Amino acid sequence: MSAPMGRQVSPAATLLRVARNRPAPVAGERCEMCAAPVRGEHQHVVNAESRSLMCCCRACYLLFTDDGARLRYRAVPDRYLAFEGLAFDARHWDELQIPVGLAFLFHNSVQDRTVAFYPGPAGATESELPLDAWAALVAAEPGLATVRPDVEALLVRRADGPGRAGVTSCHLVPIDACYELVGRLRALWRGFDGGQEAHAAMDTFFERVEARSRPAGAPAAQHTDGGS
Repeated sequence: MSAPMGRQVSPAATLLRVARNRPAPVAGERCEMCAAPVRGEHQHVVNAESRSLMCCCRACYLLFTDDGARLRYRAVPDRYLAFEGLAFDARHWDELQIPVGLAFLFHNSVQDRTVAFYPGPAGATESELPLDAWAALVAAEPGLATVRPDVEALLVRRADGPGRAGVTSCHLVPIDACYELVGRLRALWRGFDGGQEAHAAMDTFFERVEARSRPAGAPAAQHTDGGS
């Protein structure tokens, strides 16, 4: 309603009217593509060029599930595989030249090469060393080559505790799980090897990965979103 002719409206009254008409703030997370509400447990797409993740609603996620499409964004599937009995001994680990006992490897489609990252106090550090040793491992275990470019990673961990020296676990996991782990470790990392809290966080994370993984080569469950 406009003010009567000749009557001035004070700045305070104008601010009060604007405040009353302002929409209520949006609660909860929103899809970064269409702004629709998303649940706490939601899906992601990855920007293949910038390596950044975006939170997505189900409808937007399904737009990017075609593995064969040449798209800038790609849906991150929910697939966990365990490679048991992998011939990955101390010699193979040393050939990868990764300075800590944990790394994740994935194929970067933009660079058209496999890259390796390992955690540390500054977050994920890329290994700039040659990965010829990894190519040899893939040749010995073809199942390792099933990782989908950009959206899945091979997560490897070498255990050096009593009775487990040199034992390496290897899982295929969604790339967002790797970034989640790296973010957690960045907050906890102390010294060269991470410290007690970081290793406890790794144990908890790998227990969850083990629980969600099926053996590599086992029949896949049927999904409609591009994951298996």
